[in-house]
Amino acid sequence: MSYGVSMRWGALLIAAVLVPACNEPARRGDGIATVTDVVDGDTIDVAIGGRHERVRLIGIDTPETKKPDSPIECFGPEASAFTGDLLPAGTEVRIERDIVGRDDYGRLLGYVHRTSDGLFVNLAIVTEGFAQPLTIEPNSTFAGAFARAAGEAERADRGMWADCQDAGR
Repeated sequence: MSYGVSMRWGALLIAAVLVPACNEPARRGDGIATVTDVVDGDTIDVAIGGRHERVRLIGIDTPETKKPDSPIECFGPEASAFTGDLLPAGTEVRIERDIVGRDDYGRLLGYVHRTSDGLFVNLAIVTEGFAQPLTIEPNSTFAGAFARAAGEAERADRGMWADCQDAGR
């Protein structure tokens, strides 16, 4: 067995042990939730299963608007507004999980889909130029799609790619 294969199995074993310890096994199934608030461009609050959760959208990174001791970044307010337009309070969403279920801040990690039309929200935010890809292994199921969408948005000068000099150029 190669080192890479044994490391992959080791990571899966760790995920299988640690995530259930949080009472949330990875890929247990998708959850249906209702959006209660948009925190910023890549973070939302939802009601799910009788509780409230903060959800960090996996695989994307929007400019900061609420990071303590940091200035508001170029296109941050626009990214937050775009996410708010996609997911107004009361919107029903399906949250798809990946390998790791929560981040270091306790936020639920998810790929978010509107149930009304199936829109893949994470991808839409990148496609329209409001976010850059952010891959944190092992949660990388859609990393390739996000990278392709960001490249297309940059080439088309959509969103932050047209307005922000430091948008990754």
